[in-house]
Amino acid sequence: MARRLIMAVLLLGLLLGSSVLLFYIFRSCGPRPCEMPMCWHLLDHYLASGNTSVAPCTDFFSFSCGKAKGTSNSFQALAEENKSRLRRILETPGSWHLGSGEEKAFQFYNSCMDTSAIEAAGAGPLRQVIEEIDQPEFDIPLKQEQEQKIYAQIVREYLTYLNQLGTLLGGDPDKVQEHAFLSISITSQLFQFLRPLGRQQAQGKLFQLITIDQLQEMAPAIDWLSCLQATFTPMSLSPSQTIVVHDLDYLKDMSQLVEKQLLSHRDFLQSHMIFGLVGTLSPALDSKFEEAHRSLNQKLWELTERPPVPAHPRWMKCVEDTGDFFEPTLAALFVREAFSPSTRSAAMDLFTAIKDALITRLRRVPWMDEETRKKAQDRVTQLQVKMGGPEWEPALARQKYSDVHLGPSFLQSFLSGIRSRQARIVHSSLQPFLHHRAVNFGAAGSIMARELLHIFDQLLLPGGCPACDTHALEGALLCLERHYAAFPLYGVTSFNSSHRVLENAADMGALAMALQAYNKMLLWHRGETTLPNLGLTPQQLFFRSYAQVMCSKLSTQDSQDTHSPPTLRVHGPLSNIPAFARHFHCPRGALLNPSERCQLW
Repeated sequence: MARRLIMAVLLLGLLLGSSVLLFYIFRSCGPRPCEMPMCWHLLDHYLASGNTSVAPCTDFFSFSCGKAKGTSNSFQALAEENKSRLRRILETPGSWHLGSGEEKAFQFYNSCMDTSAIEAAGAGPLRQVIEEIDQPEFDIPLKQEQEQKIYAQIVREYLTYLNQLGTLLGGDPDKVQEHAFLSISITSQLFQFLRPLGRQQAQGKLFQLITIDQLQEMAPAIDWLSCLQATFTPMSLSPSQTIVVHDLDYLKDMSQLVEKQLLSHRDFLQSHMIFGLVGTLSPALDSKFEEAHRSLNQKLWELTERPPVPAHPRWMKCVEDTGDFFEPTLAALFVREAFSPSTRSAAMDLFTAIKDALITRLRRVPWMDEETRKKAQDRVTQLQVKMGGPEWEPALARQKYSDVHLGPSFLQSFLSGIRSRQARIVHSSLQPFLHHRAVNFGAAGSIMARELLHIFDQLLLPGGCPACDTHALEGALLCLERHYAAFPLYGVTSFNSSHRVLENAADMGALAMALQAYNKMLLWHRGETTLPNLGLTPQQLFFRSYAQVMCSKLSTQDSQDTHSPPTLRVHGPLSNIPAFARHFHCPRGALLNPSERCQLW
């Protein structure tokens, strides 16, 4: 009896010891809190924007973004951080190579910041530019969605603005008012020529392929070959060159209006174009012009009940302009400071993981035929990408910016930058990369996946994939439409989902791809961390990071915006992922754990 009792005690002790050991092992092998400074910075950002009192299974947008202030989202916040870093670069003596094209970027920035010289020059440089330029661009300030009840008020505000511009240019007040009236009339007629995007799509007239010769015949008031050649220099164009034209009917109507004005009111047409030119060049003019433009915007924001764009300091505007005109140079300087080799390597690894996930998912797309599937996989496989920005040597910068001439006034430098920019189409990413896998896959990974999926947008359009199973594809798209329609839209006063299908499809597929890539990474890499004191597992942090990118203030969207409101961009994709409901323990039937889900990508 005693022996049995001793054995029972020993067995119980062994079981208790094993339990403690297993607990210790699991605790040691579980996710550790990230203690790096960047993680604490990210934690502060998440705590400041999220509202954890909201149930994540019913409103994950508010759970992640409920305390986000203002209209800026994560992209805008990141852009402002990048601008601050670029400012430090541009204001650091010796950051450039003397005598190089790179030096022009710094000179341009310093000229922009020299407000004393800009104020002293006044309107003189602008009057000189007007005398030298024959064909400034048109400006169409009125937006299509303005309501008729405030149209007259908007026109009055524009009229006041144009009168101010004419007076600042030294024009006779009576003649300025007459020319301003005619400019408003021209603008109103151009406004009437605009057609709703939905109607253009329905009529198949959104984009049309024609030659420059054909465009010249249809809209003869403009010398299209000369204009396009100047825009795309040094590319050589010919009259037989095929181009893609957006809203050809508008160009035809605009041409007829220009011809009519040239015959009857040539001087008024010239004034209208000058008013548009002044609007384009206003960032480079003295404070009187800026104040007139700022006052106009303030009035329009009040009339349209839109949130005003916050005023930014002068340095931020100068950084933006320098970036617009010298983007490759600033990208290289930014990368040199912000991107270490390990960061580039991590970003490339992430892209490779996302690309592999897309190739895998393409094998299981139910509506795609085998030939289309193989072509799609080959296209993804052959993609090449460079992380961190372009290679940009001083000698290359000198050659690239040889056509940028920095004049005695900032306005002349600004105008030279505009002319030079028209001949360059450059894109580079100025976004730092965080060394936290859950955050990277949820935020940056989903963005990469979305852009990859947009490669195949054409397949989703009617007739875009004749060999595919159109019945299955139409069913998947209908499921997608119903899925998004099930969510309430808080704080959104107008919304039209008819032309948002492609973006919704990309959002939904991108999140699934990013999650698949993240889960595969977890199988091969140990030591995953989470943010301290946030109370989220790595998987939950992945979903939170995805939503964090969408944080912005809810408001009426532009009717031309092809994206859904931010709440839908969060709830639509998340609710279509069973893993989200599993990791957040959402009961079946909850808003973000529906009984039916869609499979498109």
